[in-house]
This record gives sequence, structure tokens and C-alpha cells, in this order.
Amino acid sequence: MHPYIAPLHQLFSDHCKAEDAASMKAYMKDRFEYFGIRATQRRELTRAFYQEAGLPDRRNLDVIVKELWKMPQRELHYVAQEMVQKVYRKMNADDLDLLVYLASHNSWWDTVDFIAAHLMGTYFKQHPENITGATQEWMNSGNLWLQRCVLLFQLKYKKTTDTELLFDTIRELKDHKDFFIRKAIGWVLREYSKTDAHAVAAFLETIELSPLSIREASKYL
Repeated sequence: MHPYIAPLHQLFSDHCKAEDAASMKAYMKDRFEYFGIRATQRRELTRAFYQEAGLPDRRNLDVIVKELWKMPQRELHYVAQEMVQKVYRKMNADDLDLLVYLASHNSWWDTVDFIAAHLMGTYFKQHPENITGATQEWMNSGNLWLQRCVLLFQLKYKKTTDTELLFDTIRELKDHKDFFIRKAIGWVLREYSKTDAHAVAAFLETIELSPLSIREASKYL
């Protein structure tokens, strides 16, 4: 175990709650193990850890984050992605590689949504020249989680949303059968409707979406 990670792992182990761990694991359909540490306490423990250890050096972040990501407990995955957010405030062009790794390994909605909206969203704000190449690659990958990232990375963009890209992506994915794609289509349209309800309503008139997507998208119309 990496020497930076060992005290963090021990800290979380010391606060393990078996009953909460069981319920959290069941909620996530037994996909991951848990210490049983809820979000508020996790952030308190992580804050205490950083006060002692500090944030990792940027040069070591990739190794540390990937090791955390390979561990079975989901709380460590949450710590890892939040660690990336803290260290990568100003992102380099090649930092996208780590974000793609996180989104495509141990993938489930709880981490992918954070990675897309908070990490990839920030990255593409700083490196818009890479949007077209990356999103086309993800759309062609067949990986539903990367495709969900294409839908959701603009979730918080509001008036700076590239509606042409958003609507083209939805057109390409409109017949996708997976719940998580259909849900994301509705979610991102619902969120953008807070900024431009007319544009969303007009778009919905031009396309046939799943009932789930329509229900989500129309909530504020």
C-alpha cells in the first residue's frame, strides 16, 4: 500500500460501521464493499487526514488515485475523485487521461456523475479544444458510462452550454435501451430547461424520446 494511503485507510477502518456498511452495499446492489461511513463523516475524516498529511503532490496523484480506485471500499473511490478535484484546479491537457480511467473503471452512477459534471466539466472549460475529439471517441467507444459523460459534462454550464453538441448527442443516443442513458438525457435537458426552457421545449417537439427521458426533461416546462 502506498505510504500516503496507509494512514487514510487505517483512519477509515477505525470508523467502520458494519450495519451501515451492509445497508450501503445493498443500496448499490452489492457492487461495492463499504466501511459504512456516511458522506458527512467521510468528509470530516478526510479533512482531518489532509490536516495531517496534506494533499498529495500533483506528480504522485495519478498513482495514489488509481490505487485508491482499485480498493474495494467505495468510500475510498469518493475520496479519490474529490482529491482529484482539489489538486486539479488548473488542469493540464493530458489530465483527461486520469478522468477517463476513473469513469471507465469501477463505473456506476454515483462516481460517473461526479466525474462528468465536476471533473470533466471543469477540464473542458479549460481545454475546449479537446471537446470534439474526446466526445467523438467516447460516443464511438460503446461504453455507456463514457457516453453518459458526454451527456452530463455540460450539466452545470447553463448559458455556456453548447446546445448543438448536446442536442446532437441526444439524437445519437435517443434509441439507447439502457436506463442510465435515458435518465441522463432527461436529466441534462431538465437542467438546461432552467436556463432556456423554450429551447428545450422546441427540441422535444422535434425528437421521439423514451417516456423516462420525456418525463425527466419536462419537469420544469
